[in-house]
This record gives sequence, C-alpha cells and structure tokens, in this order.
Amino acid sequence: MDLERRLRALRCLAADRRGLAFVEFALVLPLFLLVLCSGLEIANYARAQLRVSEMAMAVADNAGRVMGGIDEANVHEVFAGADAIGEGIDFAQNGRLVLSSVESNGRNGRDRGQMIRWQRCWGEGDFAPAYGGEGKGRDDGSLADGLGPEGKTIGAANGTAIMFVEASYAYQPLILGAFFDDTPIRYESAFNVRGRENQQLTNVQRLTKMDCD
Repeated sequence: MDLERRLRALRCLAADRRGLAFVEFALVLPLFLLVLCSGLEIANYARAQLRVSEMAMAVADNAGRVMGGIDEANVHEVFAGADAIGEGIDFAQNGRLVLSSVESNGRNGRDRGQMIRWQRCWGEGDFAPAYGGEGKGRDDGSLADGLGPEGKTIGAANGTAIMFVEASYAYQPLILGAFFDDTPIRYESAFNVRGRENQQLTNVQRLTKMDCD
C-alpha cells in the first residue's frame, strides 16, 4: 500500500502543471537579463564613441574659427564647450583633450617640416600627447610630415596653421566591465584656421595656462 501511495503521489506530481510557468521563467530570466545588460552596455559604448568623436571635431573646429589672433581665453572657452559635450560620460574625469597649433617650421633641407607652436590640454585622464609636446619640430625635421598616424599625417601650409586635436577617453562600463578591454576610445581631428594672421597664443587676462604637464 505504501508503494502504491508513493507511485500515485509521483504520478500526481508529474501531472501537476501549476508551477510550470514559474520554472520556465526562472530558467529564462538569466538569459534575458544577460541580453538586456549586453544591449545597454553596447548602447552606452556607442554613445561614448560618438561623444568623444564630437568633442575632437568641435574643439578643432571652434579653435580654428577664432579670427585675428587667439588668446588663452579663447582656449578656455573652447574647452568649456567640450566639457558640455562630454558631461554625460564624465569625460573631464576619465579623458583628455590635447589641442596643438601645427605650423610650418620655416626651415630648409633636412630640418624642414612642421612644428607644434603651442599646445594646451584639458581633462584629468592619464593620456600624453601622442606626437610630442609644445615646441616639437621647431628646429629640426622631427615632424617632417606633420601630425597623425603613419600614412595619414597632416601639416599646415606656409603662413597658416592647423588646429590638431587628440581626444582620448578611458571607457566607463555600466555593468559588463569584463567584456571590454582597457583600450581607450581615441579620436583625432584637424581643421585649418580661418582668417587668423597671428598664430601666437596670447594671454591678455593672465589666465591659468592649461599646460600638458
């Protein structure tokens, strides 16, 4: 009798479908959460890529638009605009912008090339200028082809300048940090200056220089 009761109880349990939905939900939930989190992380990463790209272009373009002459105050304003763009990804704490004025060094022969007349940086990220600091190429041909990756360098014509920007950002994951390596998001952008005769960087108001030290 005990065996019959046990068999009957097992048959009743096997036929019971009342908890099936909960079991199925428990099995599917981890996969659903993984897909959801992955989608959110990918969207956040794409957003960060877009913001860093926009910042590089905006800084180079806006710095190139300053006419007549350029001052430290103009540089502060340009970086303030970039701060507004990167606020949503905490760029100020995790990224860095490098703004370089690239010009011909005016030399001949082997020393002919481009130079970085002045350079300013903004952001707390630990990223050094990739192509050298202020004064690089002034007296030699170390920047013979200009700035930029090999095969894609850019330089300025005589009597003018290029605003060259490096934007680097250490991506901050929302959830799935293990799925992303430590390679920073990096963009470069360059714009010719427009209507500027004096390429020297002045400091009429004696503002703090945003050096790259």
